[in-house]
Amino acid sequence: MSRAKLIKQLKEKNPQLNRTELENILNIFSESISHKLGNGGIVEIRGLGRWYCKKLKENFNARNPSTNELIYKPERFKIRFRPSKKLNKIINE
Repeated sequence: MSRAKLIKQLKEKNPQLNRTELENILNIFSESISHKLGNGGIVEIRGLGRWYCKKLKENFNARNPSTNELIYKPERFKIRFRPSKKLNKIINE
């Protein structure tokens, strides 16, 4: 689902709100999640799931597959999502 489709669905369910208000709500929601994950926190929404950052260690022995030369990959973070039991049940039905 794209951002535009989400705003369209929210507008259909909440006709009293205009498009700019819905866009602001969505922006605040996404910025809040980004800010919390950027600080290394965990974001959990009951019934949906949880986002968290996983630390990947540095790698000195990685190879570029096209040239076969050694490259260095620094320590980095990767965002992970773990769906809730309720969401898993809905998806796997």
